[in-house]
Amino acid sequence: MTDAEKTKQLRKEVAAYAKAERNKSILQIINTIIPLLMLWVAGYYLVPISPWLTVACSVLSSAFLVRTFIIFHDCTHGSFFKNKKANDIIGNITGILTSFPYMKWRREHLIHHASSGNLDKRGIGDIDMLTVDEYLAKSKWGRLAYRLYRNPIVMFGLGPLYLVLVLNRFNVKDAKKKERLNTYFINIMVLLLCATIIFFLGWQSFLLVHGITLFVAGSMGIWLFYIQHTYEESYFEYDPEWDYVKAAVEGSSYYKLPKVLQWVTGNIGYHHVHHLAPRVPNYKLEEAHEAIPPLQKATTITLKTSLESVRYKLYDSKQKKFVSFKEVEKSIQVKNKSIHV
Repeated sequence: MTDAEKTKQLRKEVAAYAKAERNKSILQIINTIIPLLMLWVAGYYLVPISPWLTVACSVLSSAFLVRTFIIFHDCTHGSFFKNKKANDIIGNITGILTSFPYMKWRREHLIHHASSGNLDKRGIGDIDMLTVDEYLAKSKWGRLAYRLYRNPIVMFGLGPLYLVLVLNRFNVKDAKKKERLNTYFINIMVLLLCATIIFFLGWQSFLLVHGITLFVAGSMGIWLFYIQHTYEESYFEYDPEWDYVKAAVEGSSYYKLPKVLQWVTGNIGYHHVHHLAPRVPNYKLEEAHEAIPPLQKATTITLKTSLESVRYKLYDSKQKKFVSFKEVEKSIQVKNKSIHV
């Protein structure tokens, strides 16, 4: 078969798994959202008994919040239920629980899917990334700002705070009325939830339970989003050469996690499958990966090897790979020496 025929065949095989099953979806709601709520209640109950036990409950609840976000994520793709209204209802409920505006995030995330790996269409739904040439063209302060942004402490430490308190709270200028109203609705519901808890239980308890839960879950979420597209030979091309299937299979990793973490993260480690066919519900991603041999050729990253990706800061469009600041600086020094010689 030609490459075009292989691509068509691959997408056809994956599409067979793009069918939501109501019972599995309902079971996932039961084993995810109910434990999350129970852990929150337990956390608040334990505050006067032992703050440390409360913190333990909060850290554990962050795992269920990540899983709740995966349900939210599937709803934005219309893949969690066959019925659009059911997806919208559960999407908004999980949006309130996770503090994410449903319609705003859905639009931005669909743009991410349509342009992932396209160097000419960055900026919406992505973690900001510069090429080596773009970085070198920036001023001293521009480089410093980018270095700070890509610093792990900033990205995974301050990132969750910025995401929850700022980015998720405001509409973009070109947002349509329905999207704006939905963001206002989510904001009001989140505010009412937080205000009620603080009024009855105090801000200290709120920070110990909801604050820690959102922060830890946010850090985990940003890490997952980062590692799924940032590894040494990830796929990036300029628009004329960009290909959707290559971006999905070569530009999205297979993050092979221990079974417990795979469950917590709702199989999102099979990110190459998800990008190829976003309508496949999270509980069928592994099945599709195991059944379709070409998908098993995707770049595999383990928990251990994923830590190496922290050093990848810039994309070298000439070498077609990610590089570190140190590598770029070294190449500049070598180039300067050769010029002087």
